[in-house]
Amino acid sequence: MSERKSNALINEKSPYLLQHAYNPVEWFPWSEEAFEKAKQENKPIFLSIGYSTCHWCHVMAHESFEDQTIADMLNKDFISIKVDREERPDIDHIYMAVCQAMTGQGGWPLTVFLTPEKKPFFAGTYFPRSRKYNRAGMVEILAQLSAKWREDAERVREVGEQIIQETTARLLEHHSGGELTEETLHEAFRLYESSFDPEFGGFGNAPKFPTSHNLSFLLRYYKKTGNERALAMVEKTLDAMHRGGMYDHIGFGFSRYSVDSEWLVPHFEKMLYDNALLLMTYVEAYQVTDKAKYAEVAEQIITYVLRDMTDVGGAFYSAEDADSEGEEGKFYVWTADEVELVLGIEEGDLFSELFDITESGNFEGHNIPNLIQTTPASFAKRKRIPLDQLKQRMEEARVKLFEHREKRIHPGKDDKILTAWNGLMIAALSKAARALDKPAYAEAAAKAADFLLRELRREDGRLLARYRDGEAAFPGYVDDYAFLVWGLIELYETTFELRYLREAVQLNAEMLRLFGDEERGGLFFYGSDAEQLLTRPKEIYDGAMPSGNAAAALNMQRLAKLTYDAKLSQAADEQLQAFAGAVASYPPGHALMLAALDFAYSEASEIVIAGDPAKPETQHMLRAVQRQFLPNALLILHPPGAAGEEVRKLIPLVQDKLPLGGRATAYVCQNFACQAPTQDLEDIENLSRIG
Repeated sequence: MSERKSNALINEKSPYLLQHAYNPVEWFPWSEEAFEKAKQENKPIFLSIGYSTCHWCHVMAHESFEDQTIADMLNKDFISIKVDREERPDIDHIYMAVCQAMTGQGGWPLTVFLTPEKKPFFAGTYFPRSRKYNRAGMVEILAQLSAKWREDAERVREVGEQIIQETTARLLEHHSGGELTEETLHEAFRLYESSFDPEFGGFGNAPKFPTSHNLSFLLRYYKKTGNERALAMVEKTLDAMHRGGMYDHIGFGFSRYSVDSEWLVPHFEKMLYDNALLLMTYVEAYQVTDKAKYAEVAEQIITYVLRDMTDVGGAFYSAEDADSEGEEGKFYVWTADEVELVLGIEEGDLFSELFDITESGNFEGHNIPNLIQTTPASFAKRKRIPLDQLKQRMEEARVKLFEHREKRIHPGKDDKILTAWNGLMIAALSKAARALDKPAYAEAAAKAADFLLRELRREDGRLLARYRDGEAAFPGYVDDYAFLVWGLIELYETTFELRYLREAVQLNAEMLRLFGDEERGGLFFYGSDAEQLLTRPKEIYDGAMPSGNAAAALNMQRLAKLTYDAKLSQAADEQLQAFAGAVASYPPGHALMLAALDFAYSEASEIVIAGDPAKPETQHMLRAVQRQFLPNALLILHPPGAAGEEVRKLIPLVQDKLPLGGRATAYVCQNFACQAPTQDLEDIENLSRIG
């Protein structure tokens, strides 16, 4: 048997591109070389965009890109380019918008045919090898499009030009003329309420996504208005997601979404950003309700991330695949016999009854462990087993099942490190460290932040987007800046290490310079110094992740308040105004921008604790604030001596706030007025009326 021949992807770092390095298709990475070749040979481009843990990308790769007939057609008539959407979200955004405009839908794999000038003339998502399910096949599509190009390439170019003009107009549409007021927050709540699923939680119908930023907004709304319905929607959803099969009850962590409305069957891939965002929301729910179950889920998510998704350098990996051994979910599912084999008959039966594991199965003849039908509390009551005893036995069983599962062939892990997604996890771990009083979580966040600031910056300070295998590459996008700044602000409010706040201020300034739109406001997705594509889009709508523009709006307000920077305060106002029309037209699609709006309309407060951080009394005061849900409050430590001098330089508002009589003292300021300083811990423990 002859040795497999590699293509030009063999020199790439992306796990996704490397998955295709031995395809018979003569793939190129996105590069000038590929477009030059297309121009010289007068061939159209076949552009395929996906990511390494994408199930349908694997299917299309197996059916088409490993197929010699398809490869021969592509190699003869096209120049084929592969793009990892997680490395180049700029390319993905533009061509995804094209696909949605042309077909009314999008997704991955994204399949686009371009002229050598990068202009699209045909787009779609997954195509089978040959026509089936009423879906055109690759064989027919390649034959038809290569014939069209040969017959009239100029006409095809005209179509491409027209598509780009229409897509650009859509991407840059600002819905100008809208106005954001406090009423927008109430309107958002009403719309969330109308799409809420009262039976299973979540919003809309299947497939159901966690969209935890919607839940975080509702927690803020509950805090602002006292509306119990907002809290009830959050709790119903958090409970249902955790009880369902979308949560990995054996090894922890959440899958990307549920294919059904009751959260039973997940799409089994696990993404870093989902787990970061959900971690934040469970932590906030714990702060609001003081219910231990939310703290428990948060700690389990962290256990998963630190165990399976953390690089030796401290940063976090991107994702784990849905597939193992070519089958979706194979790693995660169980048979009743297997559970009995691992646990023995008595414990096996108890575990199976609690976690819905049956002979017939709840998923394609196998079982996804879940708690949809019961809870440990009601199950313990029915079985007349003390709840603590049941929990202990089930935890021992879980550990045995986990150890057994570890021997299986694991799903693929995408071990590249993305700045934006790491920024979200740094923010989440920092919040968790504060709320749960777990310094180890802050240490993990700090280690990741230090890695990014060291390894993902060029010598000139420019943030980069991706690190893998010793190489950092691609100028960072707006999400990289906005999410990392968010993480650094949260890390400062957890550790009070001033250097993190300094870095946040500096990166925020650089973000405004590189991404700001002088004419119309807002931030472009990619920088003025990056490769200029067909157009420069701006993202404002929250997808699986919240928008970078929204995170930036919130960051700017917080940094402006901390540093007394009037120019930045104005930039924050302009940032909200730039997208007012888009947000006002459909508020629930912009949850994080609503949080920024809530901050703007709230009596945002600053809490200064003046005192020596080495003294227990100072730590008690800090902890008392950190435990509470105060989304619009800023917490600052003003230590004595040289450290205090450094703080005063960066945060002028601490200037006259000193420890009275040498004892830790708290200053609570709202709307530019400060209450009388207090040294009473009880006063500090009852701050829930502010922020």
